[in-house]
Amino acid sequence: MKRACAWLLLLPLLGGCKPPDTDHTVLEQAQAMPLEFSVLGEGDLQSTKPTPLLVPGAQWTSRQLNWMLPDGSMVAKGDLVARFSAEQSKQDLAQARIDLERNLLARAAKQAELDDKNGQLDVDLTQVIAQYVIAERYANATLDAIARNDILDAVQDVHYLDVRQRILHWREDQSTARGVAELAVLDAQRSSFDTVAKQKKADLDALELRAPHAGILVLEKDWTNQVPHVGSSLYAGNAFANLPDLDVLEVRLTVPQIEAQGIKVGDKVELHRWGMPAQTVKSTINWVASTAQQRSRVNPVKYLMMKMSVPAEVARKYGWLPGQRFVGKIILLQVAKGYSVPNVALGGADGKPSVKVLEDGKVIRRTLKLGVRGATRTQVLEGLRPGDRVLLGDTDAEESQ
Repeated sequence: MKRACAWLLLLPLLGGCKPPDTDHTVLEQAQAMPLEFSVLGEGDLQSTKPTPLLVPGAQWTSRQLNWMLPDGSMVAKGDLVARFSAEQSKQDLAQARIDLERNLLARAAKQAELDDKNGQLDVDLTQVIAQYVIAERYANATLDAIARNDILDAVQDVHYLDVRQRILHWREDQSTARGVAELAVLDAQRSSFDTVAKQKKADLDALELRAPHAGILVLEKDWTNQVPHVGSSLYAGNAFANLPDLDVLEVRLTVPQIEAQGIKVGDKVELHRWGMPAQTVKSTINWVASTAQQRSRVNPVKYLMMKMSVPAEVARKYGWLPGQRFVGKIILLQVAKGYSVPNVALGGADGKPSVKVLEDGKVIRRTLKLGVRGATRTQVLEGLRPGDRVLLGDTDAEESQ
């Protein structure tokens, strides 16, 4: 009975209460506070002056990696870094040597054929010359010495032998010219086969990669972001590793394009080795890529690359080496006191940025002057007052004029 009476006494009071205004969605109240916009990126420590180590051999020659030093190994000048094999080059060299032997046999056969043909022509010419001399002698003889019919036959023999002699000389010239041309073709083929053999021999002699100077071995990643490993198929002339100059180091960070808005040269960066946040160094961005790029064919996400230098004394202090993974906190904005609004609250009117605020129960559009835009929030330089209640940008609330 007491509980029922209590409820009866409260009913008039509850009936006089007005439910709260739920027509508008208030996102937050504006107030000045410390602001810090930052973006995280990841990347590797690299040298700005590395000595490239290329896969040895002729350009685009395929070879297989049989042995290599581990990534990050200390090497001295002349140390063996990697050893390769080239089965295709072995086969090509063997084929080139076979082609050379065939060419030598073909040339010898052609030379013998030409010598035989020229020898036969020489014999024929010798016989014709001898017969010509005899025929010419009788052709000039008198009727007292020889019968008239014999003289006529001799005259005919002189004419025939003269024509035959000219034909044999022509055939000899043609045979010599043709033979020289055929031998030249064979010599050109031999030169080509010899060049291939020398190239393949040199290619097989270049299956070891040695360090040109002392340093730390840093393996190069390919387009799939993978480093070489034993069994890899590589091509001569491609990058295999490098020996960096440890006095000039930089970190190359990548940030997803959607989070990279507002990043520019000169922004401050707090760097630390991945997994070791106590090892920190401050730097500034000195280069930003003009466009974002994909890092993988299977991943459509694009990343923006940027570079920042690392003091050599700090790297030596912490024992940092090229190839190590780093995390960078890029400071887009850092002020002691200021205003900001969520990006979802921003709208636009006549090309000017604005937000909707709730003032005395009415929705008012407030034009803003913006500063730094972050991934989720944007700095407001002018247009907000303390206590302003900012509405969602897509609210259906009717604006007051």
